[in-house]
Amino acid sequence: MPHDRKVVTRALLSVSDKSGLIGFAGALAQHGIELVSTGGTHKALVEAGLAARDVTDVTQFPEMMDGRVKTLHPAIHGGILAVRGNPEHQAAMLAHGIAPVDLVVVNLYPFEETVARGGSFDDCIENIDIGGPAMIRAAAKNHADVAVIVDPADYEALLAELAANAGATTLALRRRFAQKAYARTAAYDAAVSNWFSGVEGVVRPDFRAIGGRRALDLRYGENPHQQAAFYAAPERRAGVATARQLQGKQLSYNNINDTDAAYEAVAEFDPRRTAAVVIVKHANPCGVAEGASLTDAYDKALRCDPVSAFGGVVALNRTLDAEAARRIVTIFTEVIIAPDATEEAIAIVAEKKNLRLLLADGVPDPRGGGLAVRTVAGGFLAQTRDSAVVDDMDLRVVTRRVPSDAELADLRFAFRVAKHVKSNAIVYARDGATVGIGAGQMSRVDSSRIAAWKAQEAATAAGAAESFAKGSVVASDAFFPFADGLLAAAEAGATAVIQPGGSIRDDEVIRAADDAGLAMVFTGYRHFRH
Repeated sequence: MPHDRKVVTRALLSVSDKSGLIGFAGALAQHGIELVSTGGTHKALVEAGLAARDVTDVTQFPEMMDGRVKTLHPAIHGGILAVRGNPEHQAAMLAHGIAPVDLVVVNLYPFEETVARGGSFDDCIENIDIGGPAMIRAAAKNHADVAVIVDPADYEALLAELAANAGATTLALRRRFAQKAYARTAAYDAAVSNWFSGVEGVVRPDFRAIGGRRALDLRYGENPHQQAAFYAAPERRAGVATARQLQGKQLSYNNINDTDAAYEAVAEFDPRRTAAVVIVKHANPCGVAEGASLTDAYDKALRCDPVSAFGGVVALNRTLDAEAARRIVTIFTEVIIAPDATEEAIAIVAEKKNLRLLLADGVPDPRGGGLAVRTVAGGFLAQTRDSAVVDDMDLRVVTRRVPSDAELADLRFAFRVAKHVKSNAIVYARDGATVGIGAGQMSRVDSSRIAAWKAQEAATAAGAAESFAKGSVVASDAFFPFADGLLAAAEAGATAVIQPGGSIRDDEVIRAADDAGLAMVFTGYRHFRH
């Protein structure tokens, strides 16, 4: 047998997730492998008629302290960590009656699941695994001799290896499993530390760990020469990570990014208050509207920029119904995401084989906490999610003219949208719908001019006599550093403005608004989205 092959004679099994356990353990036994197990795992094996030795027989020490202490013992860790080719290690094992452990099968206490279901503080603490990570890390460190499995999905690969190598594992497999083992314990510890940070209100901890599980292999990243995968974090937030894909092609990197942007934007609109639709292209909203129905909202959103909407992502804040489904599928769309869908709507979308339909089982809370993370060279930036909502803001009128009730409703609408447009962001809106969006420009005045141009283009496409910007309101994600951006909006026909305020030239901008007859309100909140 090649030198890197290691025959498995003894396996230690301690799993909280018992899916596939009995069949796997039975297959190990057929290879003549002795089974050693703990607590509930041992009970499950014995009840299934398998010969398994309880870990307490190995340690000669009772399980105690509600199961907190059972595997933290030299008889266990010595068997895992001993280097088989080291004479001193072999002598120590012989002197202390320690038998080798060649395979460690451990999946951890369900800490992430306990947090996700809203477990109490004490319940979460009790579901922090100690012995499991210790055994996993020990086996991974000694992968030259020991194989470690942390995921039931790997049972089949291990059994295939044993069958192909007369009951032995190869170094290549052990190394692959060791890498996965360390990644699993790292992600687990990240979940624990981030939960603790949240409980204790520590916003900027000295050490920040980020962990997740691969949910999807992607064909490539933003571009074909980049490799990519989608990882799901422990946080339970309705969206792409929680969604069921009912049909369509596999999601791409850009699909996922755009779909997340669209669904977070549509979440700004409470489904109990109004139906709302967001159409996103290249991570920017190109049309947003609320309406009496999803179809009404979709038509208004599409009218804002029908050219950019082609090949876009459509997000809805209510259950997709048949009428809306029929309307959406009339143009090429990459993804539809909604909290749910009727059976009739699902059947309608199914006629478009490549169109991806995602049901997220809820709408994310725009006020919810969480982290936003971005990598930079040599590190990453982490910040709390932008959970500021315009409905909670104290809007301050700073001009002589006070906005009308209709203008005020549109101002709030436009500021909701501006929060999700790349900076510099300018949003023109009228009657609960965007009519022009300027995004991602280096100067705010350029964004304002582009948004006005978009409003004129949309009007031309619709056969309207004048620009949709006439009689609209304007939202800016940050203050106007000069009056020029605001004046560009006034020239386009806007009547009211909402912006954070806070510029050293606020007085100059306010005077310009007064001179133009505009109403303007300050929010005190900025929504940069770079």
